[in-house]
Amino acid sequence: MRNFTIYLALSLCLFASKLVAQESFESKARAIATKIENITNEEKQTLKVEVEAINVQLEKGVITKDQADAKKKELAEARATIIENRIAVVQMELKDLIQQKVDGNIKSTHHEFSFDFKPKNDTIKKSEKRTTSQFVFAAGVNNLATDGKVAGSDFRYWGSHFYEWGTTYNTRILKNNNLLHLKYGYSVMYNNLRPTDNRVFVKTGDQTNLQTSGTNLEDSRFRNVYLVAPLHLEFDFSKNKSKDGKAFFQSHQSVRLGLGGYAGLRIKSKQFQEFEDVDGNDITVKEKGDFNVNNFVYGVSAYLGYKETSLYVKYDLNPMFENNVVKQNNISLGVRFDFN
Repeated sequence: MRNFTIYLALSLCLFASKLVAQESFESKARAIATKIENITNEEKQTLKVEVEAINVQLEKGVITKDQADAKKKELAEARATIIENRIAVVQMELKDLIQQKVDGNIKSTHHEFSFDFKPKNDTIKKSEKRTTSQFVFAAGVNNLATDGKVAGSDFRYWGSHFYEWGTTYNTRILKNNNLLHLKYGYSVMYNNLRPTDNRVFVKTGDQTNLQTSGTNLEDSRFRNVYLVAPLHLEFDFSKNKSKDGKAFFQSHQSVRLGLGGYAGLRIKSKQFQEFEDVDGNDITVKEKGDFNVNNFVYGVSAYLGYKETSLYVKYDLNPMFENNVVKQNNISLGVRFDFN
């Protein structure tokens, strides 16, 4: 009995060590998504407190309504910048995580051992509600399509990225069938473009075109940020489960296919230029403006994957620049995570 106890203890220790060593890509990605959600909630709560303080000053007559509105706008812009900077750090973590996954340094959720302490009938989860919610995070490469083609692009293929995060609601359409779901919510999209050949965007009247910079740039990046409402018809092939003759419907347990689109508003546009001055100092120039970018965006999107991880593609149906002679539409391809 004593030998068996020692053997069992050693086995459990080995099992635990393997679980730690094989920390899954999915769990790490989920942790990063949680960080982003927490950052957003923290800054929104701080902004709420700051706005309430301004409202108190307004009620006491310390400031006028115009002054209050101006201060609120300044605070909102400041918090948006803080959120953007804090999330940028987390996005680097995700980029590194994806690279580790590509290099094969992180394994998926598969363990060599499993223990069944209960009969299978007792492990069936309760039926999910008709409508559930998910935190969505997506990242990948981004570019512009000219006449529907990305070949010969003016932008770096691997250096131009997109990021998207938001909340979705997933409603099962049929009462007694799990195949069809309506997926809807809101997302914030960051579309980044890195021009080739030492070029930057220059606004001239109602035209915005790439021009060669007079400075030897180490990096040139153009970013558009959008708030959008995505809508997808999702085909979920998760198998129905049953217990005592009662059906249980669970989503995100098998292959999923989503077809739909999105529409929304541009929040801001910004251009970054990084270079060294004559004294060898690193200089970063940030330029804000509308750059003649369309204030509205709408497009089609689709995703195909297994459980919470999917391959994701998006295409803007309207051109990025409102009046440019050459029409160019944003296109994105990447990986999407839907965390229940």
